[in-house]
Amino acid sequence: MQQLAVWRVPYDSEVSHTVAVVTAELVANAVTHGRLPGRDFRFSLLRLPGHVRVEVTDARPERLLPTVPAAEVRSLEADSGRGLLLVAAYAERWGCEVRDTCTKTVWAEIACPY
Repeated sequence: MQQLAVWRVPYDSEVSHTVAVVTAELVANAVTHGRLPGRDFRFSLLRLPGHVRVEVTDARPERLLPTVPAAEVRSLEADSGRGLLLVAAYAERWGCEVRDTCTKTVWAEIACPY
């Protein structure tokens, strides 16, 4: 997260850790669920007033995310299924937008006082 350092967000801060966790989850979802042969995903990190915004765009607009993570909690032994719960817990806001016919963007905003 070199970009956070450029924005003067301390490396070992809660903001830095939160951005890393949210980024890892959204990118992992794009790689796992948003892939098409020959098409990659795009990752963007934006500085907004009071927030850092993580955006991950993939090639599967037909696979929309639920607006609220599933209420049921997966078994602790399950390998997957809890990632969006983490995103919802860490992010101030998050969502999914279809901006064109070929892509969707999942985004999360993390509060940043720096």
